Order: sequence, then C-alpha cells, then structure tokens
Amino acid sequence: MKYVVKLGGAGLESPMLLQGCTRAITELVRDGHQVAVVHGGGLQLTRMLKTLGMESTFINGLRVTDAATRDVALMVLAGKVNKGIVAALGCLGQPAVGMSGADGLLFRARKKRTAPDLGFVGEIAASDPRWIEAIWNLNGVPVISSMALGFDGEYYNINADEMAAACAIACRVDALVFLTDVPGVKDAGGAVLRWLSIDQIAEMAKSAVISGGMLPKLAACREALLNGVKRVRILPAEAAGSLPDLCSSRVAHGTEVMVA
Repeated sequence: MKYVVKLGGAGLESPMLLQGCTRAITELVRDGHQVAVVHGGGLQLTRMLKTLGMESTFINGLRVTDAATRDVALMVLAGKVNKGIVAALGCLGQPAVGMSGADGLLFRARKKRTAPDLGFVGEIAASDPRWIEAIWNLNGVPVISSMALGFDGEYYNINADEMAAACAIACRVDALVFLTDVPGVKDAGGAVLRWLSIDQIAEMAKSAVISGGMLPKLAACREALLNGVKRVRILPAEAAGSLPDLCSSRVAHGTEVMVA
C-alpha cells in the first residue's frame, strides 16, 4: 500500500515523539509499504522568526509571509527540519531523501489569492510524482518540506496539510495520515470525534467549533477524499505506533474523516 504521512506539531518538537513517528514509518516500509513524508515546521519557524526579531501573523490558520519571512521559512523548513527527519529515519537504518516541493519540480505553486493578501503563500497548481516513485523504487522514504516553486520563479510557502493532500492525490495513495499535536477533531463539547463526514466540516467551521490550524487541515482532508484518496485520518503523534495497524485493524485514536 501507499501512504502519505504528514508530520507536524509535537511530532517535530519532541525528540521522543519524532523517534516514535519515524519508527512507525520505518515499520511500514519494512512491511512492504511505500511511504512519503510531508512535513511542516511552523513552531520551529515561529521560534526562528522571533529570534531574528520578526513577528508572525496568521489569518485563518495561514501564516502571512513577506519576502523575508519566506526566506527564513526556506532555511528552516527545507533545511534544519527536513534534515532532522532524514537523520531520525537514518538512525533506524531507513534510507530517506530530503527535498523541498520545488526539487525536481515535484510541485509547482501559484500565489494564493486571498483578502487580505498573504504575501508569498502559495497553493499547489501542478505536481509530478516521478521523483517520489523513483525513491520508492529504491526502498527509500521521500521527506518533503512544504515549499514549492512558482511559475514566476519565486519560492512559496505552502500550508503543509495542503501539500500533503496534493502529494497523496498525485501519488494515488491508499491512505493519508496527519500525525499532529491534537488528539483529533473535537465536537462542541470538547469530545474527540471518532468519525467525521466532510459534509459536517462547513457547519462546524461556521459555528467556530473548528478554527485556526484545523481549518486548512480539514480542507486538505476533504480535497484528498474527493480526489481518490481512500482513507484519511488525523492521528495524535503520541499514537504513531498504531500507524502500521491503520488499514488492517481498528485504531482507537484520532479522527477518521470520511466522504459520508
């Protein structure tokens, strides 16, 4: 089977959680599956921006990205965070190839048109999964940071959840899993929903039951499911050990997002 695993939040912040996530990914590969990792690094980027005396502003869960912020994002996401994941997999004996969404023209971006303007924030306009497939054919794990090259020659910051969905669609994967720092999608009473229909998402957003970073995440879930991805699950990083069992048994953690 083919998997895209989106890694972010606590799974990147905690060495112990990162080790658990990469161990689960390695186990999937050793069981004969093909896995691509797409990652963010928003916390690390915010920390670096603060160190440099730069403020972070978010609108509907997306970071406002001027040229200077974009350059720091490229340094942090395609550099330190990406190579940290590659190293964690390598320590387990799993070959991994770190790349940005721009490498090999894997993804092409266009500026995301919003009001107010978000700057160098993009959305995926085209994809070419041949490089991912080539790495898979060599039993490797592609590790992809959420930056992509626009047709105008500029790098764009892409929401990592959106890139994970685009990657899952392009590679026609069986499952897209978001390993994150929340236990799942919560209802109005704060209870984690075991199952969530994409038809419920708009109403939950309208009533502010979901907000912030969960908005683009669930939009990405919806996009993936409507474009051929068979299973989509939001899973807490603490439960990454259940990842190899996701498609073969019942998993009690997180939220399964479904078409209906």
